[in-house]
Amino acid sequence: MDCRPQCGACCIAPAIRQSFWGMPDGKPAGLSCSHLLDNAQCYSHGDPRRPAVCDQFKPEPAVCGNGRSEALALLSALEHETAG
Repeated sequence: MDCRPQCGACCIAPAIRQSFWGMPDGKPAGLSCSHLLDNAQCYSHGDPRRPAVCDQFKPEPAVCGNGRSEALALLSALEHETAG
């Protein structure tokens, strides 16, 4: 599965608890990453400063659903279930 245009759910729903380039305090769940562009593309894609968790994320139907709103709901639920 490829990323959907204008989605960016994976750059919004999950928290990133480690410091990374542009977000020294990490990123809270539900907040857009500072590298998410207006077209929902990642500005830091391919940059070595990008968090490993972002590079490791692969889109798949189980977490991306059938559209952006479903992806946000699925990823938010997963974030809630695994927060700790």
